[in-house]
Amino acid sequence: MANATSELNNDGNSLKTVSVDSSLTYQDLNAMINLWGADQKLQLEKDKLAVRKYFLEHVNQNTVFFHSLKERLDYLVENEYYEKEVLDQYSFEFIEKLEKLAYSKKFRFDAFMGAYKFYTGYALKTFDGSRYLERFEDRVVMVALALAQGNEDMATHLVEEMISGRFQPATPTFLNCGKKQRGEFVSCFLLRLEDNMESIARGINSALQLSKRGGGVALMLTNIREYGAPIKKIEGQSSGIIPVMKLLEDSFSYANQLGARQGAGAVYLNAHHPDIMRFLDTKRENADEKIRIKTLSIGVVIPDITLHLAKNGEDMYLFSPYDVERVYGKPFSEISVTEKYYEMVDDPRIRKSKIKARELFERIAELQFESGYPYVMYEDNVNRANPIEGRINMSNLCSEILQVNEPSKYHADLSYDIVGKDISCNLGSMNIAATMDGPDFGASVETAIRALTAVSDMSDIESVPSIADGNAKSHAIGLGQMNLHGYLAREHIHYGSEEGLDFTNMYFYAIVYHAIRASNKISIERSQKFYNFEKSKYASGEFFDKYTDKVWEPKTQRVRDLFAKANIQLPTQDDWRELKRSVMAHGIYNQNLQAVPPTGSISYINNSTSSIHPIASRIEVRKEGKVGRVYYPAPFLSESTWDYYEDAYEVGPEKIIDTYAEATQHVDQGLSLTLFFKDTATTRDINRAQIYAWRKGIKTIYYIRIRQAALEGTEVENCVSCML
Repeated sequence: MANATSELNNDGNSLKTVSVDSSLTYQDLNAMINLWGADQKLQLEKDKLAVRKYFLEHVNQNTVFFHSLKERLDYLVENEYYEKEVLDQYSFEFIEKLEKLAYSKKFRFDAFMGAYKFYTGYALKTFDGSRYLERFEDRVVMVALALAQGNEDMATHLVEEMISGRFQPATPTFLNCGKKQRGEFVSCFLLRLEDNMESIARGINSALQLSKRGGGVALMLTNIREYGAPIKKIEGQSSGIIPVMKLLEDSFSYANQLGARQGAGAVYLNAHHPDIMRFLDTKRENADEKIRIKTLSIGVVIPDITLHLAKNGEDMYLFSPYDVERVYGKPFSEISVTEKYYEMVDDPRIRKSKIKARELFERIAELQFESGYPYVMYEDNVNRANPIEGRINMSNLCSEILQVNEPSKYHADLSYDIVGKDISCNLGSMNIAATMDGPDFGASVETAIRALTAVSDMSDIESVPSIADGNAKSHAIGLGQMNLHGYLAREHIHYGSEEGLDFTNMYFYAIVYHAIRASNKISIERSQKFYNFEKSKYASGEFFDKYTDKVWEPKTQRVRDLFAKANIQLPTQDDWRELKRSVMAHGIYNQNLQAVPPTGSISYINNSTSSIHPIASRIEVRKEGKVGRVYYPAPFLSESTWDYYEDAYEVGPEKIIDTYAEATQHVDQGLSLTLFFKDTATTRDINRAQIYAWRKGIKTIYYIRIRQAALEGTEVENCVSCML
């Protein structure tokens, strides 16, 4: 039975009357988008109704009502929900003006999933978790006030960018800004471990502290001596890396009992470490419990030489980090294995063992088949593309943060003798479709760069001095992108097609120009550059050669038209020459500017397809806690765009790699690349794709996903997602 019910805006104002079957809950309506209608058409309007019902039946009834903004802010400050210091940077009149601006935009959640994610994960709740104290607009305003640090113009720009969906800070920033009981704003932390107990102990403590504060933490194990290595010159003493992994796993498990959003953990190991096979076996489904690691992600660092040895069907040598450090006077992670491989093979002072190179890759593929792990970092691809002095020897949990690190040294009491440089990185992503539709492309990029820089400036991780020091020196940020597939489909372009690749190339080409320009502006304003700028490829001008030496322009008329329609002027060679002169004269503020993360929850809130991946399904089905399944339609999905939404399994790994390769050449850090395979895939297919990615200059591979086919006979009639 249908009854008339009012559609509510986010601020609770009645807009118009719609007819909704009162017996259907918002969950029922949301589920209906995964069923064909009676006319065999998509029922996407049901999702809009689900959003309305969610507000009517749940959000509005469970939101604390305040008579005025002043009453609300006073209450939230007095009861320690909001940070008074953030609000005190501005006059009340300005805050009121900003709130009015945010609400005037009439923001709507385009999909139930977005509304659900926001209210379950981001909106400020009462301490008992029963009622909401914020709407989306309120969160946006608080984030803008926190990141603008008292600058009214900046706060206004940020509200405009976030409400329009052009820019979305990553979860730690969007979740925590302005809240009194909060974690850090920073997304990712990377820690290197050295081959001594002090460093390991410090690493475990740091992992605890950082995970507790909400960031993902990755640790490098490459330098730790192998199983059976000497300790104090006595042979056969070392237990290798597995016990360290166990300690770390327990640390993360404990930290993740401590409340709000916690960070996950990852460990990276060089492929030529003697414990590499043991390391991989920790992820076997049938692994012995003594070695099985359930909650840590694992990543393998693969030099070029390893791939060459596999190609030729040769053995590969594994080198003792203990001996390497003694021969070369520096840790294993600072050695280029590709460069020194044959030299180390011939050196009798370095103990070594050997395995078949192809067996390593087979083992990696087998495990990826089972679990999606390990992640892969192509060490030489990464370092060839690195514009900063120093070696990159590890990545982060999601495999896109690629920065240089320096070791720390400790006193016996674990205080620092030498504070090294560990890495932190904060992320945020632009919605490609919304940015292309925006009024000023360059201004949008600049606002995003300034917002992320503010996060870096405000981060002072006292509990881990090497992170605090690394952040203070580098001001590294990671501007990401999302909704590539959504935008291409909207414009009736197939993902991975000639036009799709052309657009990806030119879009990222435009982004890198405006990102460097913005960072250069900040450098001029503050008379400050990142640490060691003088030794970078930016300072020498080498970084800019590829942009000044040739003309970059769209190859296809369709992409020319897209940029013309958006009124976006693509940078010319002269623009690049001018920027090069300015950077060489004044520097840039941020050591790293771009990293393309996988964008999970924020892409749902923003109604974007995830990162620059193709969609995994036209209607995505997710398991969400107590609600059970939640259905999410691809942004801009309609009868007319249906054919342009081939899913990632249909698109296949090569077109995904091709797309990422176009973007990679303009991104100074990594891109979180997940590869998708049909259920008919073999380990050989996975290995082929990895080789293809390496040849294309891809820096890292995150997960491997294999389509799980449903059992015969379990198909659901009229199910949109049943592609069986």
